Amino acid sequence: MLELLVKLLSWRERKISEKHFILILSFLTGFFCALAAFILKAIIEFVHGIVSNSFSDGNLNYLYLATPIIGIFCASFYVKYFVKDDISHGVTKILYAISQRKARIKPHNMWSSVIASSLTIGFGGSVGAEAPIVLTGSAIGSNLGKFFRMNQKTLMLLVGCGASGAIAGIFKAPITGVVFTLEVLMLDLTMASIVPLLISAATASVFTFIFSGEAVMFEFTADKFQLDRVPYYILLGIICGFVALYFTRGMNKLESFFGSLNTPFKKLMVGGIMLSVLIFFLPPLYGEGYDTISYLLDGRADSVTQNSVFFGFKDNFFMLSLFLFLVLFFKIFASAATNGSGGTGGIFAPSLFMGCISGYIMAYGINFFTNFTKLPEKNFALAGMAGVMAGVMHAPLTGTFLIAEMTGGYSMFLSLIITSTVAYITILAFEPHSLYAMRLAKKGELLTHHKDKNVLTLLKTENVIEKDFQIIHPNMYLGDIIEIIAKSKRNIFPVLDKHHRLVGIVSLDEIRNIMFRPELYHRFKVSQLMVTPSGFVTLNDAMEKVMLVFEKTQAWNLPVVDESGKYVGFVSKSQIFNSYRDILVTMSDE
Repeated sequence: MLELLVKLLSWRERKISEKHFILILSFLTGFFCALAAFILKAIIEFVHGIVSNSFSDGNLNYLYLATPIIGIFCASFYVKYFVKDDISHGVTKILYAISQRKARIKPHNMWSSVIASSLTIGFGGSVGAEAPIVLTGSAIGSNLGKFFRMNQKTLMLLVGCGASGAIAGIFKAPITGVVFTLEVLMLDLTMASIVPLLISAATASVFTFIFSGEAVMFEFTADKFQLDRVPYYILLGIICGFVALYFTRGMNKLESFFGSLNTPFKKLMVGGIMLSVLIFFLPPLYGEGYDTISYLLDGRADSVTQNSVFFGFKDNFFMLSLFLFLVLFFKIFASAATNGSGGTGGIFAPSLFMGCISGYIMAYGINFFTNFTKLPEKNFALAGMAGVMAGVMHAPLTGTFLIAEMTGGYSMFLSLIITSTVAYITILAFEPHSLYAMRLAKKGELLTHHKDKNVLTLLKTENVIEKDFQIIHPNMYLGDIIEIIAKSKRNIFPVLDKHHRLVGIVSLDEIRNIMFRPELYHRFKVSQLMVTPSGFVTLNDAMEKVMLVFEKTQAWNLPVVDESGKYVGFVSKSQIFNSYRDILVTMSDE
């Protein structure tokens, strides 16, 4: 089998150019992404159907309390004992793989997220399936590239193809797939690289239409654009920006809270109880929330309150508004409880859900309190979906194209663009990075569209360490150093104690005036001649931080120590500049 594989790879290298083979791989990636998206949706619908048919309508609220906990338990059990790896934060993992793992994603990610998220969402977890399928698609692209021995740059492109194909497959939105890869994954791609993304997205969309039909996700007929509504779309954009800010900061704090619970049992109990109570009082928090979106886009807001204590007040403006506001406010609690207690899911669906409610509440309120205008609630609900998604993901184009493609509301492009752009500008004043990217940005592990910063991010301190420095000890005499200097090609000598910790350095320039005086060879010890280095870096420091230390100290060489303070080697500006140039050439090469 191995011999056959070697022959296949050899034949490919001889007969098919790399540029053409990348196009073939992008097609395969798109097909497998469409297949994965179809399987994911099918399993979710199958599990949800079993759950729905198991309970009678009369006992709906009470019996549904247990189902999300069952789903989360099954998903967490599966992840812990079968996957044995963390598969949460799917898009963040892709960003980390691109910047820190040479675009290599573990093979199990091609299927593990599909199963875990199906169990979580099928049983009523309040999250979306989109982030897991994006991780699945990127893993498919990465592992196809690894199988055919593609280089790092090609792997990075195939990871983007996987993300593009996954978005296109799950939403039937090919343009959104490409735009998402450029905006959210922040790949700095050339025009030649865009073609594989387009192939992957188009392939995934076509096969998704074949597998599941040509209907859009939400049927929607938009009213004609009117110029006098522009101020209201701007206002909605500002509101969506603050909703996205609440979403981002609230999710971070809730994730930290669940992270502080030190056992899986505590997480499951706290998260399960929180989710069950929320679903009991606010049934729209059950599952992805797409039913609620459909109701609001169809103008059936009263249907949102069914199976709740608010159902009897569905025609009361204040009670319906209060109900929708509570659903909006507590959605992040339900989503965080789902993921924090062991479930697997993403924030695509929650952000669309909250945006739809935000837009509807705003238009509904303006129509109730004013007589001089009549705003179509469904239009503003649709624009709100684009606005909150744009704010949460820091991706206004993704929000705009996604809503247009998944609803067929292309006549609302201008309204969507205005709302998404204003929402993005609003949240940007408070949060420089998206919810996906902020975790990596804090660690200096995030690739952006800034090419210089990208190169520094790709450079690893451990890869530029030089270890050919002669080590000396504090109790050595000057004469001992002279013998070492004669054998060394360096002019700096690290001084280490008996525990191999760095205690100082001896520079050739500092002892040059006495090194040719034999009468001093046994008078001075290293402990008298060494000096404290002007600065040092640790093995895990990001390269951007290393360069800041160089700038602050004006040194040409800096010692490197590990977390316990033990000496590892030196980094030099010259070595960093050489590596920087090599990576820059690789990134710029067509």
